[in-house]
Amino acid sequence: MSDWNQQVIEEFRANDGVVGGTFEGKPLLLLHHQGAKSGTWRVSPLACYPVDDRRWAVFASRGGSPTNPDWYHNLKAHPEVRIEVGSETVDVTATEVTGEERQRIFDAHAATWPIFAEYDAKTEREIPVIVLEPR
Repeated sequence: MSDWNQQVIEEFRANDGVVGGTFEGKPLLLLHHQGAKSGTWRVSPLACYPVDDRRWAVFASRGGSPTNPDWYHNLKAHPEVRIEVGSETVDVTATEVTGEERQRIFDAHAATWPIFAEYDAKTEREIPVIVLEPR
């Protein structure tokens, strides 16, 4: 894990999910995910979009790069994961959404955090949208 990620995680946990810097004023969660090949558990701070009061969406943007982030492949291999949201820890199932549902959620998120529209414009791939639902 990078030092930057570790600093975000520590700040998140110390402040009940509130962090400054890049994520200041934006919804964030910590995703606990298992390596697709290694089986090693990892924690990734991710921007999120509250779909409703029970579900969150995360976006495999990787800053608009041509490939998906590692955590996306991990969720595809092991969709039963855990998240930290605010001061709460929740066991969730990760499901990739497609079509109109994907577009609706992505557009709503990009409207609140315009950099995601820039990431979308930067890449030729469709940025995956993963919905995390409590189990």
